[in-house]
Amino acid sequence: DGQSLLLAATNPAVVTYDASFAFELAVIAEDAIAKMLGDPGDDVIYYLTMYNEPVTQPPMPDGLDEELVLAGLYRYAEGDRDKSHRAQILASGSAMTMALQAQRLLAEEWDVGADVWSAPGWVQLHRDGLDCDSYNRLHPTEDQRTPYVTSALDGADGPVVAVSDFQKAVPGLIAPWVPGRFAVLGTDGFGHSDTRAALRRHFRIDAESIVVAVLAELAVAGDIKRETVAEAIQRYDIDPDATTDLP
Repeated sequence: DGQSLLLAATNPAVVTYDASFAFELAVIAEDAIAKMLGDPGDDVIYYLTMYNEPVTQPPMPDGLDEELVLAGLYRYAEGDRDKSHRAQILASGSAMTMALQAQRLLAEEWDVGADVWSAPGWVQLHRDGLDCDSYNRLHPTEDQRTPYVTSALDGADGPVVAVSDFQKAVPGLIAPWVPGRFAVLGTDGFGHSDTRAALRRHFRIDAESIVVAVLAELAVAGDIKRETVAEAIQRYDIDPDATTDLP
């Protein structure tokens, strides 16, 4: 079902989220009840993805604006600003755990301070971007609108790497409006039956693969040497020639 969010995105009456935390689900569910059952209600349904992996759930961060959860993107964990290099990691659903592990590895082993953003609303961000583009195109003499994802990431230092437990096309929905370099990780290819760790390595969405993706983007930008990326690939025993195709 790595494409289900894409299918939901084709129906404008389906409000779609891939939440990372229980508190996000609570915010989204409350909004869904108000929108669908309110008087008058909106003619919409909500499609929410959930996971059965046992993960300790943190409390909602103090001061978090619930509207940012509903908008689809907010900075969840700020990286170490004293590091030599900076990057941004966007994650949703079960990939959030891997993103936070990658943040730690980047700081401890590669001198990179990476902010981790929760992106429960790839589809909502995409629709907002399309709406802004359409408005700007048809109102050339009016003040131009900026998509939320663009304004949220404006001023965020370093490349942006997005990861989810869905096909790359899901986080890729926001690509036109992401400022700067942007790379996407996802679960494209045929499915397999194995442990979660093995499957995440297979699809290269595990913490170590996220680290390599961040380092690779920093290397392309000229911030670090390409040899550093090769060192990470070797250190984490990542097969650079493995594919997600069936044998």
